[in-house]
Amino acid sequence: MEIISVIPRGYCQGVVRAIRTARKTAEENPGKTISMLGMIVHNRYVVEACRDLGIRFIEDPGKTRTELLDEIDEGIVIFTAHGVSDEVRQKAAAKGLTIVDATCPDVIRTHELVREHCRHGDVLYIGKKNHPEAEGTAGLSDRVHLISSVSDLDDLPALENVMITNQTTLSILDIGQIIDACLEKYPDAVISQEICNATRIRQEAVMNLKDTDCLLVVGDTRSNNSRQLAEIGRRSGIPETWLIGSVEDLKEEMIKNKNRIAVTSGSSTPNELTSQVISFLKEYAETGKFILPETVRCALL
Repeated sequence: MEIISVIPRGYCQGVVRAIRTARKTAEENPGKTISMLGMIVHNRYVVEACRDLGIRFIEDPGKTRTELLDEIDEGIVIFTAHGVSDEVRQKAAAKGLTIVDATCPDVIRTHELVREHCRHGDVLYIGKKNHPEAEGTAGLSDRVHLISSVSDLDDLPALENVMITNQTTLSILDIGQIIDACLEKYPDAVISQEICNATRIRQEAVMNLKDTDCLLVVGDTRSNNSRQLAEIGRRSGIPETWLIGSVEDLKEEMIKNKNRIAVTSGSSTPNELTSQVISFLKEYAETGKFILPETVRCALL
C-alpha cells in the first residue's frame, strides 16, 4: 500500500489568523465574557480547543448572525473568519460590545470589491445559501443578489452594470457553469472570481492525482471547502472518496486491499489530525492491524 500525502493541505493563512486572534483575545482578557458569533471555522476540534480557552460559541444554523447577536449582552464578541455584514457590525457596536474581527483577509477583499461596485452597479454573488460567508457578503447591499444555483437567475429583474463574483470556498468545477448562466442572462457582466488561492490549489492538487484508488479528505462535514475537495475527488474519477473528521472515522473497509491511498484535508483542518491519519495508514500498511486510537484531541496550532 502506497500512502500519498497531498500537498498543500491543512490550515490556510486566514484560518491561522483567526485562531491566533481568538487565542490572543482569550489570553489578554482573563475573566471577561468572550463570545464567538458562530463557529470560528467549521471544525469541531478547533471549536473544542477554543472552548478550553474560555470562549463560548453562539451558533444556531436556523438563525442569522444578526439574530444571534440577541444572545450576547456583554463583553467581547469575535467575528469569525467567514466575515459579517455591516448590519451585524453596527448592531454589535450599538449594544456596547467590544468587537474583535477575525475575518479572513480574502473575505475582506471580496467585501471591499462588492461595496465599491454596489456604488454604481449590481452584483451577482455566487455562494451557498445559509453559509455564513455568503450571508455576510449578501448582506452588504440590496444590490447584491445571492445565486446558489442557475434557477436563482430566473426571477431576477433587469440589472445594470453587473459584476459576477463568488464565495471564496466554492468548487472551481461548479462555479464555471453558474458563471456561464449568469453571462447568458447578463452578457455585458464583468467577472471577478474570488475563489481564494488556498482553496484553488488544494482543489487542483486533488484533480491532478493519478492512479489513485482511494482519497481520504480529513475535514468537518460542515466545512464547505472540505466537502468540495471530496466532491472533486469523486468527479475526477477516483474510485472511492471519503470525508472523515479524524482517524476515529476510519473503517477498515475504506482502506483494505487498496494500492494507492491519497490523503488531503480542508483548509480549516488542524494538521495534527491529518498527520494522525497518515501515521495510522502507514502502520496499517506495515502490520495489517486495524486498531483505532481510543481518543483524539489536538492543539489549535
